Amino acid sequence: MKKIYSKIDKDILLLVINKKEDVTKERTDLSPESEFLQCSTKVIKKGVRFRSHKHLELKRETNRTQEAWLVLSGKIRCLFYDLDDSLILDVNLTSGDCAVSFRAGHGFEVLEDDTSLYEFKTGPYFGSEMDKTFID
Repeated sequence: MKKIYSKIDKDILLLVINKKEDVTKERTDLSPESEFLQCSTKVIKKGVRFRSHKHLELKRETNRTQEAWLVLSGKIRCLFYDLDDSLILDVNLTSGDCAVSFRAGHGFEVLEDDTSLYEFKTGPYFGSEMDKTFID
């Protein structure tokens, strides 16, 4: 797992990159507990069971959209930006790789045909006019 902190404010975690080969038998939390979007990884053996459950209703407030992308197949070039919109990381993600953005600006370029991914974000989502400002 690679944690990327802002160069502007060294205490601010911008994003986490987790490559498929970083996933181990031990649970690894990609997100600090204080972030809205929570992600973790673990290799799980056949027969392991998680008790059935549901989550309690809790009042939570978020003022920022946080996103994660899990590449299922193909290859994506990811550009990530610091708080001042300067490029902080240029990385390729391939099958099984994950990026979790807490505060980083971002852009993507698909490098292989038929690339597929899952995208997760905190909601509700009110559309790009209310949620985005463009860097380039």
